[in-house]
Amino acid sequence: MSNRLFTKDTQAIFWNNNKKAIQRMLDYDYVIGREKPSVAAIVAPTSSNKFEKFFYGPDEIMVPLYRSTADAVAEHKNADVLLNFASFRTAYDVTMEALNMGDQFRVIMVTAEGIPERLARKMNQVARDNGTLIIGPATVGAITPGAFKIANVGGTIENIIKSKLHRAGSAGLVTRSGGLFNELCNIISINADGIAEGVAIGGDRFVGSVFIDNLLRMQDNPDVKYMILLGEVGGTEEYKVIEAVKSGKITKPVIAWCIGTIAKHFSSGVQFGHAGASANAERETAEAKNKAMREAGIHVPESFNDLPKVINEVYTDLKNKGIITEIEEPEVRSIPKNRRSKNFICTISDDRGEEATYAGYPISSVATPDTGKTIGDVISLLWFKKVYPKWATDFIETVIKTVADHGPAVSGAHNAKVTARAGKSVVESLVTGLLTIGPRFGGAIDGAAKYFKYANDNNMTPQEFLAYMKKQGIPIPGIGHRIKSLRNPDKRVEGLKNYAKEHFPSTPLLEYALEVEQLTTSKKDNLILNVDGTIGILMVDMWRALGYTEAEIDEFIESGTLNSFFILGRTIGFIGHVLDEKRLAMPMYRHPFDDILYDVKKAEEIK
Repeated sequence: MSNRLFTKDTQAIFWNNNKKAIQRMLDYDYVIGREKPSVAAIVAPTSSNKFEKFFYGPDEIMVPLYRSTADAVAEHKNADVLLNFASFRTAYDVTMEALNMGDQFRVIMVTAEGIPERLARKMNQVARDNGTLIIGPATVGAITPGAFKIANVGGTIENIIKSKLHRAGSAGLVTRSGGLFNELCNIISINADGIAEGVAIGGDRFVGSVFIDNLLRMQDNPDVKYMILLGEVGGTEEYKVIEAVKSGKITKPVIAWCIGTIAKHFSSGVQFGHAGASANAERETAEAKNKAMREAGIHVPESFNDLPKVINEVYTDLKNKGIITEIEEPEVRSIPKNRRSKNFICTISDDRGEEATYAGYPISSVATPDTGKTIGDVISLLWFKKVYPKWATDFIETVIKTVADHGPAVSGAHNAKVTARAGKSVVESLVTGLLTIGPRFGGAIDGAAKYFKYANDNNMTPQEFLAYMKKQGIPIPGIGHRIKSLRNPDKRVEGLKNYAKEHFPSTPLLEYALEVEQLTTSKKDNLILNVDGTIGILMVDMWRALGYTEAEIDEFIESGTLNSFFILGRTIGFIGHVLDEKRLAMPMYRHPFDDILYDVKKAEEIK
């Protein structure tokens, strides 16, 4: 791998959500038959989205989005290429952050043009010290045909196929210019068998990897049989290649040409398109460099127009010697002309095929008693897309059974019963009960998890936590019961705590909550940790034990996942009350007058 720039397993993190460039990479992946997309993740600091949809052949895939490079790296350790598409104002900072991540990134491509030269030199030196290859700044990128390509290099898919960039050829190509890189790929495909690897090093004066860096790697790359260098007027990097050829470091045939020979016809110095394309001394002219390379034994044509002929001559000679062999043309998949984006996304179940699945598991593998699976297992698959261990699924079932009902007087059951007595269906009656669930009914599970976790995460002592909640003006969720107390404990809470103590790997948040309880009950003995609080807190302990990150747990809390357990469990009770009303054939309910305080005054007349 060290001598090959990219392979079919290479994956990149793409900095900046350049959708067109990413789509071109994914189209290339599909055409060459990669098993996994070359873009593992996208860093989009200003986006609140979690993913971006792209086409992969006729289908769509989701590429995850992150707010920072660090977040992306944490989830995609194998992505060792960073494609830095930040603007010139941000590109330096993005690159330096990546370079400070140790050996995470093997290659960093910087597309921005015009990074201040002082910063570019510093960036390039840090990269060299780290052993990181920088491609750019001011580059279209690089390509290993048949394996991996960066963004827009090579142009459209049609141009890529015509230029034989869909599979490996025999030449190694290094240029400064991105436009001429594409042109040379086409020339090589016509006059030889294409390229094995190609890099456009970039047009700025100070680029991260220069000609010699890439040519020495290609010298050691067995896929590269000969090399083509397209230099330009300005700079002296071509002389390093000359020295490497003379010293024997480079032994493979090298074809080279420096563009800008027209400059000799101008009376004053000429600045060509790139920042580095200007000769400040005689030896930096294209004319001088071409002459020096020719004298060193490098294949240098008489003009750019003769370059195709020289390429063909070198290629033919190597082929006659058996160094280059015939390439079997691979099957190429075509990109559909018409592709339609899907309106819905489902990541939890699939009803296509012979049998529907829950998170990849056939329903029959979890549905019947002989499978040993329970409703807790189904929840872990459909809600979390994970296979939880038995202690966790048993806890989920315990929670559902614990919260299934709390009698007919609570608001949800009352609503469901009244609606059922109005002759409404089971589903209509159920919905009226569910609509009462919120901050005042059932929501304490979410609140307890949120605030106890916040206090614990911020290393608050129990005393500091109580002071914090008092300052916020919020009663502590999960603390207090109308009837139960230290002297009359809630057996549901005791059961949950005993289960956790016996089966959970650890319960640090519960232990913290019990310390808080000691303080609250010292003031009033019914300020105990109640069932809602116990469930919320133990859910956090469960997820921590299962290996979720703190950010993932916070997201569960904010999204209402904890309350979903209450909703699911209490649905069982609500349906029971609805069926009870229907079984008893209870009449329409009307609330008695004597249970209503009437305070109705005559309306004031406005004249």
